[in-house]
Amino acid sequence: MNGQMRSDIHAGSKVAIVLKQDQRTGKLTEGIVQDILTNSPRHPHGIKVRLTDGQVGRVQQIIT
Repeated sequence: MNGQMRSDIHAGSKVAIVLKQDQRTGKLTEGIVQDILTNSPRHPHGIKVRLTDGQVGRVQQIIT
């Protein structure tokens, strides 16, 4: 799953996100979702989430 659909992501999901400062390089950061920040049902660049460690970014992968 690529992280573009809000319905695929839930609090507690393990995901790989790209942080704002890493958008040029595409470096991924793994973590556990604490909050979903995007309100729309889908987003072409990935749903924006806050991880349990406080980092905010857009979901690129959902790790199962």
